[in-house]
Amino acid sequence: MSSSTVLILGSSGKIGENAARAFTNAGWNVRNYDRKSNDMTAAARGVDLIVNGLNPPNYHNWAKTIPEITKQVIAAAKASGATVIIPGNVYNFGDTPGVWSETTPQRPNTVKGRVRVEMENAYRASGVQTIVLRAGNFIDPDRDDDMMDMLYFRAIKKGKLTAAGRPDALQAMCYLPDWAKAAVQLAEKRAELARFEDIPFPGHSFSVLELQDALQNHLGRSIKIMGFPWRMFAMLAPFWELAREMNEMRYLWNTSHQLSGEKFNRLLPDFVPTDMRRVMLASLPDDMRPNMIALGPCHPYAS
Repeated sequence: MSSSTVLILGSSGKIGENAARAFTNAGWNVRNYDRKSNDMTAAARGVDLIVNGLNPPNYHNWAKTIPEITKQVIAAAKASGATVIIPGNVYNFGDTPGVWSETTPQRPNTVKGRVRVEMENAYRASGVQTIVLRAGNFIDPDRDDDMMDMLYFRAIKKGKLTAAGRPDALQAMCYLPDWAKAAVQLAEKRAELARFEDIPFPGHSFSVLELQDALQNHLGRSIKIMGFPWRMFAMLAPFWELAREMNEMRYLWNTSHQLSGEKFNRLLPDFVPTDMRRVMLASLPDDMRPNMIALGPCHPYAS
């Protein structure tokens, strides 16, 4: 049983909820940050770890808000001596396809990508021990606001799967219960880690075509692929912040990519993720979900 204490920032969000559950299950003392108090440094007194799950919804004003959050978290970590874990993303790498790792040049081609690079650089320069557990699109089986539900499965009841870009383009995916479990395991070996660690979380990578095949096998019927209404979003962009911000990220759906598992496997060689077919089907509507027991056991990540 761990006697360590973790402060969860953004405890009502996807990262926060999953992290709180995983750390609680691992025996940590879990403390949730109340944003209404606005005193993060006070909230962090006596904690060993801070998990930063704060993220402005709908990409709202990232260029201003993320640096402000970063400054607060660094100050709180310095005051408490805590390690920080942040969920990095793939925006840092721009539009060059491939297998992205901690050694891949970070050449963002969007404002949001540059904001994330600057955020990570601030942690690196701060001297605070920081673990960037970098991940792809979030998949959360317990919520209806993840990428699978809001994008891929938005018309699944009509037998349609939505593709926001090339159906054959690999996309890095992150099953959040697995990410949270990995965060716990890395936190428990933080004394062995460097002051700044960039650790790609391999998760699973699959294309819309592969997802279509899994769905058809599960449902026993044909599933059509439909395009995302990008033209409408372009028209609404001047008046709707979310549409404008999503248009900026359109390139990613046409950029085939995955995250390397080499460093992750070296640090956590015994980590066992959720089986990929379970991950693919976990966000289906309740009446379309499979019997998860029948899907079989989990398997380890490939390098």
